[in-house]
Amino acid sequence: MANNDVLMNPNELVRFLQKPAADFTRDDIVRFIEARGISMVNFRYPAEDGRLKTLNFVPHSREHLVSILTAGERVDGSSLFSFIESGSSDLYVIPRYRTAFMNPFAETPALEILCSFYNNEGRPLESAPDQILRKAYSRFTSTTGLKIRAFGELEYYIKSPHDSLYPLTDQKGYHQSRPFAKFENLRIEALDYCAKAGCKIKYGHSEVGSFTRDGEDFEQHEIEFLPVEPDEAVDQLLISKWILRMLGYEYGVEVSFAPKITVGKAGSGMHIHMMLEKDGKNIMIDNGKLSDTAKKMMAGVLDLSKALTAFGNTIPTSYLRLVPHQEAPTSVCWGDRNRSVLIRVPLGWNGAMNMIRDANPADSTEFTEMPTKQTVELRSPDGSADLYMLFAGIVVAIEHGLTMPDALGIAENLYVDYNIFRETGKKKIKTLESLPASCWESADCLLERRELFEKDNVFPAGVINNVVKKLKAYDDKGLSEKLYNKQEELGALVRQFLHCS
Repeated sequence: MANNDVLMNPNELVRFLQKPAADFTRDDIVRFIEARGISMVNFRYPAEDGRLKTLNFVPHSREHLVSILTAGERVDGSSLFSFIESGSSDLYVIPRYRTAFMNPFAETPALEILCSFYNNEGRPLESAPDQILRKAYSRFTSTTGLKIRAFGELEYYIKSPHDSLYPLTDQKGYHQSRPFAKFENLRIEALDYCAKAGCKIKYGHSEVGSFTRDGEDFEQHEIEFLPVEPDEAVDQLLISKWILRMLGYEYGVEVSFAPKITVGKAGSGMHIHMMLEKDGKNIMIDNGKLSDTAKKMMAGVLDLSKALTAFGNTIPTSYLRLVPHQEAPTSVCWGDRNRSVLIRVPLGWNGAMNMIRDANPADSTEFTEMPTKQTVELRSPDGSADLYMLFAGIVVAIEHGLTMPDALGIAENLYVDYNIFRETGKKKIKTLESLPASCWESADCLLERRELFEKDNVFPAGVINNVVKKLKAYDDKGLSEKLYNKQEELGALVRQFLHCS
């Protein structure tokens, strides 16, 4: 790692150890703990509910610390996952050294490390969400010779007592600044803590959603990350959700990633950006245009998009967000820069050097042409997503697209321009498939395509069965129609899922 990269890196361990997090070893962690006088080590791992769980250790000797970092610890798997029976429930949690970071909230110095699950034979737990992603991506890289870079957009609402000074403007919160954005400081603090925890931050800003109701303010914000490999992209989201909730607790406000807070106001999505790399180079653009490889990639995701909602939209209120006229997708299609399509192709800074020269005519610096940053953005997922399984599903879908013989034809047929959502486009809309409208329908869509996810045991059959069982248990088919104009029942449903995953 270059010296400048170490000096600029927000993660204290990277600066101290003078190496990238991916190269951390057990002895590195021990050396850092001893040098910094750290008195507590916390293992963190997501369970079936998507929230980080905690196991606290107070090492009493170097030998004890080495044992913790080498052998991990036992946990009760049946209390973490519904598919594990209590009669054979013991699992091991084993730390992944590259994820280590200092706890920004602890009163005494504490080190956090994310963990993976292993079974009684010391093998990765096949049904653990992180192992499903690991299997999917390992097969993808060996089959295609390519790498995926991805990141999520983490949208959230902050709910607080109404402040009449510089009041919120209804649905006009996009990139608002203080004092009209009340919780800019909370977001800035979160950005700092997330970066120090190893997250690669792109930026943060306030979002469209802002309104006041019944003496409470609801203010929407977003944190966006930089592209990394899929497992790291999930780690970023898990850590950031934990940090935001901790800050909300300290500020005395509620932070919610729920897909819908109320009808008629902007919902919170968790858009997933993705791109393909070969030999370290972005291959989404070819001769200044979207490459055939990128189109095949999108075709695969579009083809499996209805099934992917089973992982990315896991609660009934998810489907109150996926409705027309809310900048959320309802039809299976893609387009350029259009925020109502399922997959959007955003601007990618192709030929960007002309802009910087024009904006700074007095600067004689010779600007070199920057590589393309082109991604494509899946806009259906939300904050209820099972992150590991969602990203694993996306990896499966991308591989599916790259190997489909008719992928380019599918991509061509599903392309739409902006006019699709105007009067002139109604005929085209009728030819497009619709996303599921409930958890129940989402489960049916997963069942229809399950063989693609189960191939090579990437998704064990029991995992698919469990996902379907959970979704069907909501019995929410036709829920939107049942709740129409029933504000009290709708409010109760929103409160029930306010703190999803």
